[in-house]
Amino acid sequence: MQRREFLLTSAALAVGAVWPARHGMAAFNPSPDNGWRSFEVTLRVEVVKPEGATRVWLPLPSVQEQDWIRPMGNLWQGTAANARLVRNPDYGAEMLYAEWEAGEQAVIEVTSRIAARDRAVDLSQAGRAAPLSRASHRLYTRATKLLPTDGLVKKSALEITRGAKTDQDKARAIYGWIVDNTFRNPKTRGCGLGDIRYMLESGDLSGKCADLNALYVGLARAAGLPARDVYGIRIADSRFGYKSLGKSGDISRAQHCRAEVWLAGHGWVPVDPADVRKVVLEEPPGGLALTDEKVVAVRKRLFGSWEMNWLAYNTAHDLPLPGSRNVTVPFLMYPQGETAAGLLDSLDPATFSYRITSREITPQS
Repeated sequence: MQRREFLLTSAALAVGAVWPARHGMAAFNPSPDNGWRSFEVTLRVEVVKPEGATRVWLPLPSVQEQDWIRPMGNLWQGTAANARLVRNPDYGAEMLYAEWEAGEQAVIEVTSRIAARDRAVDLSQAGRAAPLSRASHRLYTRATKLLPTDGLVKKSALEITRGAKTDQDKARAIYGWIVDNTFRNPKTRGCGLGDIRYMLESGDLSGKCADLNALYVGLARAAGLPARDVYGIRIADSRFGYKSLGKSGDISRAQHCRAEVWLAGHGWVPVDPADVRKVVLEEPPGGLALTDEKVVAVRKRLFGSWEMNWLAYNTAHDLPLPGSRNVTVPFLMYPQGETAAGLLDSLDPATFSYRITSREITPQS
């Protein structure tokens, strides 16, 4: 058994506040005052049809911010003789890499613990965040394969932000444009791909979180604002009663991508226009209008705050899979696998079976 012990950090002692059970809808108001919670998330993978040498890459909690998320370590076990933690040098994305020889049963399970609390940035007050480093500014304003910042993307960004006087005005204008002009497509596989040039050129502004929030990130970068996707997974029901904005227990299909934009003085500011469109489509009774009070509430708060019933894996784009046959994935939010036949379809349980579960381990008062 290969294993890495859970870390005994201050996060384990910082989870004293317990969120009370609520019935029905509550005012959507994510706030750090709601206190810290801790969670345990277990991912079990089995490659059903291994061919030749088999490899898997499993995303691990890599985002560490003292104010809102603290990874507490990982423990793994399985049949792999070689399993180890690897880290991408550009983005700091961590993953568990495991490999098997031909003929071996390919099964591995990893359990991760995190502590998290709601984020909320008061944008009405002057902030005191340290400036973004030059290296980070370059990283989070550069174009990627699926996030170009020239051509129609640039033109669209300039049109959307025309008349905006400050970076915050630009960031809000792009957020509002995404909410008003896109829609969630339930037929999109997984969380989408995030090919924003295709979205703008085709006029098909539909998709899921990895499409809609990637469009936000790409437009923000094209407007000169550092921005990034944050890839993760929902791990608990929403305490505010929104059925569409949470998942607990079996979370195998609960992956969710969010976004951040850098605003001077405030640092990384959380945004999530894709979840506004999710509420429009899915919140009971479904097909809500943008003027519905449930939509208005989340639209107001999802620029500047997140409810942290969600685990953040990483912020990596165009991520090479170390040890693979020169495979680069657009993002690492789903488990990835490879056999001699090639890269496995992470959305096809017939050949790549996995189950992800979550449970809250916050100490009870």
